[in-house]
Amino acid sequence: MQQVDAVRAYLLDLQARITSACTAIDGTAFLRDAWEKAPGEPLQGNGVTMILEQGPVLERAGCGFSHVRGPRLPPSATQHRPELAGAPFEALGVSLVFHPRNPYAPTVHMNVRMISAAPAGGEPAFWFGGGMDLTPSYGFDEDAVHFHEACRQALEPFGADKHPRFKKWCDDYFCLKHRNEQRGIGGIFFDDVSELGFEGGFALIRSVGDAFLGAYLPILERRKDLAYGERERDFQLYRRGRYVEFNLVWDRGTHFGLQSGGRTESILLSMPPLCSWAYRQEPAAGTPEAQLYTRYLQPREWV
Repeated sequence: MQQVDAVRAYLLDLQARITSACTAIDGTAFLRDAWEKAPGEPLQGNGVTMILEQGPVLERAGCGFSHVRGPRLPPSATQHRPELAGAPFEALGVSLVFHPRNPYAPTVHMNVRMISAAPAGGEPAFWFGGGMDLTPSYGFDEDAVHFHEACRQALEPFGADKHPRFKKWCDDYFCLKHRNEQRGIGGIFFDDVSELGFEGGFALIRSVGDAFLGAYLPILERRKDLAYGERERDFQLYRRGRYVEFNLVWDRGTHFGLQSGGRTESILLSMPPLCSWAYRQEPAAGTPEAQLYTRYLQPREWV
């Protein structure tokens, strides 16, 4: 199908551009792991996982492309589309999570994807999803403003309603409901978008994907060489524990991959290399650690 081929070509190019730019900053090449699902597995298809570990700037950075097909959509994909339950499907996307070494440099996530399904006797359906969000351990207003402005500009061509709607969607989605706590400072998030049609939806994920490097790399450049000590490192590892909790308990992408028989190593490339938990840890009032909770882990209008 020409439409799927066009999306695939774009996503592979996006992955290559992002990983090349990160290698230029870190000085470490990504390991390229091309994979293909074996015959007889629940899903068929292939992908490329790009992973950088133990770099001087990026302690762990994963950027994965996947293109898979399955005989029936999993429950996580049809909860909003019951008419497609049981339909064969095709899904492709790029997903990344970067965990910098410096505690002052924020973790970032970005994902763009398309799913198509072909119900028996019906026309193929296409829908798109994606977004990007920032998760700092130490907050900086200028970083928050820069990131949210880049997100706003990426959505501007698609209507004035998109940024307020997708920003709120991000704030609502990236929330650890079992703790009533935001994962980070948000960004944009959208899922199951079909109202723009194929061309509009494809243009939307291209705009978001193309905006990522400009949204994140200036922040990484500003923070990667700041001096830090054991206290900051300990707090970073503690906050990474929250990241793990969200991805395993609430993230629909993780659930989709595992429920549909996806490739576990690629699905879990978002995990940090190190993290920690502590019982009822509460930072002292007035500290930068406390400010993360009082100022930055509160949904607000940054732009």
